[in-house]
Amino acid sequence: MQRFPIAVAILLSLLAADAGQAEVKRFEIKSREPFAGGKSFGQVGAYDRLDGTVHFTLNPEARQNQDIVDLQHAPRDKDGLVRYSADLSLLVPQDLTKASGGLLYDVNNRGNKLALGFFNFASRSNRNDPQTEAQAGDGFLMKQGLVVVWSGWIGELLPGDSRLRLHAPTTKGSGKPLTGPVRYELYTAEKATSVAVNGGGHGTYDPVDPLLQQATLTKRRRPEDPRVVVARDQWTGTWEKATEEARLSQLTVTMEKGFEPGLLYELIYQAKNPLVMGTGLTSVRDLISALRYGDGENNPLLWKGKPVIQRTHGFGVSQSGRFLRELVYWGLNEDERGRRAFDAVVPHVSGGGLGSFNYRFCQPTAYNTQFRQHDYPSDRFPFAYEIQKDPLSKQQDGILQRCRPATRPYIFHTQSSSEYWHRSGSLAHTDTLGQQDSRIPETVRIYIFGGTQHGPAAFPPGQSGTSNAQNPADYRYFLRALLVRLDRWVAEGMEPPASVYPTIASGNLVAPTVDAAGFPAIPKVAYPKVYQQPSLWGLGPSWHKQRVLDQEPPRRLDDYRVLVPRFNADGNELGCLNPPEVEVPLATYTGWNLIRDGTVADGNLASLRGSYIPFARSQAERIARQDPRRSVQERYGSAEVYVEQMKKYCESLVKAGYLLADDVPRILKTHGDRVAPFFEAAQP
Repeated sequence: MQRFPIAVAILLSLLAADAGQAEVKRFEIKSREPFAGGKSFGQVGAYDRLDGTVHFTLNPEARQNQDIVDLQHAPRDKDGLVRYSADLSLLVPQDLTKASGGLLYDVNNRGNKLALGFFNFASRSNRNDPQTEAQAGDGFLMKQGLVVVWSGWIGELLPGDSRLRLHAPTTKGSGKPLTGPVRYELYTAEKATSVAVNGGGHGTYDPVDPLLQQATLTKRRRPEDPRVVVARDQWTGTWEKATEEARLSQLTVTMEKGFEPGLLYELIYQAKNPLVMGTGLTSVRDLISALRYGDGENNPLLWKGKPVIQRTHGFGVSQSGRFLRELVYWGLNEDERGRRAFDAVVPHVSGGGLGSFNYRFCQPTAYNTQFRQHDYPSDRFPFAYEIQKDPLSKQQDGILQRCRPATRPYIFHTQSSSEYWHRSGSLAHTDTLGQQDSRIPETVRIYIFGGTQHGPAAFPPGQSGTSNAQNPADYRYFLRALLVRLDRWVAEGMEPPASVYPTIASGNLVAPTVDAAGFPAIPKVAYPKVYQQPSLWGLGPSWHKQRVLDQEPPRRLDDYRVLVPRFNADGNELGCLNPPEVEVPLATYTGWNLIRDGTVADGNLASLRGSYIPFARSQAERIARQDPRRSVQERYGSAEVYVEQMKKYCESLVKAGYLLADDVPRILKTHGDRVAPFFEAAQP
């Protein structure tokens, strides 16, 4: 594939140089310490951890910033620029000459650092303040010579737990206060008299009326049920004013008679002084551009005055994966000099969704599922990367439509099975009515990790509040191999492995009903009767013009259609890139699980969780259970045969480029240990 000529990109940046661009003005590095006790990582050697603040300016008049909602209402300095800042953290080789030239930006999830857990198998303990060898894991990213970068991009976060925060511009003081409706959903699975609005650690917008006299609180059993108003004298709202620097406050709703567990409560009130949340998108763009092109005073990634970074990759999990899709969608991979920020992005487990990142009174933390926050505007058109005509909204759009060829990144869209059930995942690669497969652009690859849940559960898996044990199938080995191949795609033009995902054309992407999907009748296992089906919502006349909600809650106008992978006789999925434990199974691994917690929420999907349903050990046990799936003993005969089958499958994955050869011994050891008890306990 031919990339946009470098000379042309340089010319565009020179032409834009006099336009008064926004940029990173200054890096303020407040601490620099050896990472993991100074441990050496392969040939790259030791790493340092740098923490501080990055200071930005933003030009509200620039073409690239015209879609940032309410930017025109932010205060400006004497040069007409908007100033703001973000928390910053980096892991950098102590010897910058040993850096590979690659940068991995981990889009933090709600202020939390995730990349070390996903790529290094690092400890989750105190993950926002990684210092120890356990928090470095096996050092995979460091051994690749990558610079790892995090920064704050969410303006609604309150201080605490070492969360990375964006210090976003405010609209306060810009004249007549901006006001509008804001809506928060409240939920508790246990008896409670007080519930924090927007969850712990996340701020809420200031109300026009601090006493909330005109606010409404409603309740309902399921998303589709009518809202029932809770009498105003039955509840109170208490504000804990945050610091001025935090910008937002924390609201708690109290009901003396208590909240009913499992019900959906919803608070709507008139708010004022929204933050310019869309600067979270521009902050990441400008940070990556600065590190890549050597901009900004005190830039920490310069060697002899020149940038050490040559390739830039963005990785985001769930909410932060949707952030990357939204950044690309708004054309914000292009900085104000016309330069490309990210060479490549990996929106992981984002499903078909976008996010609540760039509209007035938006809530970056909010996302919609089958049960919780179902009518929040996250799963919305466009869903796919190709440009499509949506017959419901009558709009034509696509995730890549606003990207100029010079700034279009390579994209690895990776997701678990759970996204088909919980996050409208099929719409990322079908039309909006689920009638045909979409065309995948040449710069995009899609990899579906079959038989996995949103984030792998620990082993042995637990069953807290769910109908089945949670799914421990581990796709992280795939992420490691694919990151290596993505870097080579950017660096060398070497084509990555082919996409792997179920399609309508193959018959492996079907309706979610049990008959269409072909899920086996396993005793004591209930198949879902519900799934996340996104709707076209009436968001008011100002939505498409100004990205402002005129009304809360929105009106449901129509439904999009989602599909799921078809199952084989074991209840495992077809047409996917399956982890070794799913392809050579000891159990059924699904992307869905159901709530079983004794509340009125029973029977709804357990959010983002999958199921682990072990096979019987022996033929006798299988017959006694009336389980249609063959037992472990019948399938393999011995643990040695099982390991040999898994080894052959792993070797085929290595050959195809989906798995690293160095990871095979660990996989075989892990699953060899897990299969042994089946044969120790089973009887022929």
